[in-house]
Amino acid sequence: MNKDQCFQIGRIAKVHGLRGEVNVVLDVDYPEDYDGLEHLFLEQKGRLVPFFLEHFVIQPGSRALAKFEELDTIEQVEMLVGSEVYLPLTELPELEEDQYYYHELIGYEVFDETKGLIGPVQIIYDLETQDLLGVTHQGKEVLIPIQDGIIQKVDKAAKKVYCQLPEGLLDIYLED
Repeated sequence: MNKDQCFQIGRIAKVHGLRGEVNVVLDVDYPEDYDGLEHLFLEQKGRLVPFFLEHFVIQPGSRALAKFEELDTIEQVEMLVGSEVYLPLTELPELEEDQYYYHELIGYEVFDETKGLIGPVQIIYDLETQDLLGVTHQGKEVLIPIQDGIIQKVDKAAKKVYCQLPEGLLDIYLED
């Protein structure tokens, strides 16, 4: 399984108890959607390796308690601490009609309500402080914050993102 076919749901934070359980810190909007997972992928030396689960129980505070099959001691799971945890994109929860996943926006055309076509979304920057669309406009990369008030509407059928860009945002990127 390749990373581009998966999405990260969190990372293994620490060992829990003496019988091979681990605490997983989740980085998802709705942790309850992942309760009872049967398998997941862990990044090991740059590759995604499948692991089957005896249990995966959601805990308070966006955490989960996980127990892997055939890993029954602290020593066996200590090496997994710090590993990033992934699932295939096919296992993303279904969204409402007006909702979208950021990765879906790559390739969509971005339109500003006053300036018209800005350009295609090339990349999504998932930063701690803010998520951004990386859009190509007149041969330059323009970063557009993914925020209510700026992103007005996403038309998934037409593959278009409609925005109301802050005054002067494009000018910043077009100056030489």
